[in-house]
Amino acid sequence: MDIVVLDGAILNPGDVDWEPIRALGRLTVHDHTPPGKLLKNAAGAQVLLTNKTPLMGEDVDKLKDVRMVGVLATGYNVVDTEAFAKRNIPVCNVVSYGIDDVAQHTIAMLLELCRHVSGHTESVKAGDWKASKQWCYWKYTPVCLEGLTMGVVGFGAIGRRVGELAHAFGMSVLAKCRTPRNPPGYSPFAFVTLEQLLAQSDVVSLHCPLTPETDRMIDADAIAQMKKGAILLNTARGQLVDEAACAAALRKGKLGGMGTDVLSTEPPKASNPLLRSPNTVITPHIAWATTRARQNIINLTAENIRRWKDGTPVNVVNGVKD
Repeated sequence: MDIVVLDGAILNPGDVDWEPIRALGRLTVHDHTPPGKLLKNAAGAQVLLTNKTPLMGEDVDKLKDVRMVGVLATGYNVVDTEAFAKRNIPVCNVVSYGIDDVAQHTIAMLLELCRHVSGHTESVKAGDWKASKQWCYWKYTPVCLEGLTMGVVGFGAIGRRVGELAHAFGMSVLAKCRTPRNPPGYSPFAFVTLEQLLAQSDVVSLHCPLTPETDRMIDADAIAQMKKGAILLNTARGQLVDEAACAAALRKGKLGGMGTDVLSTEPPKASNPLLRSPNTVITPHIAWATTRARQNIINLTAENIRRWKDGTPVNVVNGVKD
């Protein structure tokens, strides 16, 4: 069995191990597959693995040897799943590979916005402490999380873990999800409507999928319902927020801060208004990128291939079960 990875460099720059996949067949790993090189790089592959290289439109029918497609991520919008379904080819993704990793990144951004560790470090290095007339100083007033309310939009595995971490910091937790069930054992906690969550939360953290219903769910109207000075966090999808509305709210002080690991266009265009917004922490879509999580992706992808080979495919996103 020939297995081809189209864009392995982002997942594995050399610090994780392809061996679980290599053990299942003849593995070829391309660091990147630029436009125009797809058919050449994919030639002969029965199992084709992609992270962000598009498999769309007319290219699907040209991939004559492919019998299974694996997405080296949870999101699979880069693959024309319906086109592969018409050829009875399963498309499988990986899930739950970095629950703690993403949750910790969410809290890291929150702590940076509340404690300004990096800003104060740079200030000290620039000589501000030495020049201070007092024994200590602060450029931004620190904020304590204890007693504040965390609103979690999307209460799947990552959202639940964020709630647990927020609770550990002494925060009350509110959650909005499509099917409220299995409330956590800690308190204070409550399932609420989105309107209630926006109105009552000091911090709003997004962990829901991108759907037609959630597309730009945090727009000017939603922000108007939030507390003045509330913090917005996003480690889900950039399109969940109206970036122009958020930038305007940050400039006016309606939003007290924003931390995001995702943007509507990645990498961002120079015109993205969040790049020039105050009190904004932006990381380059790296919440998932710990060594642990990336090795989990490889291990889970290997299991997807093994199960497909045995005739019992799992994590199929296009309904093909044969």
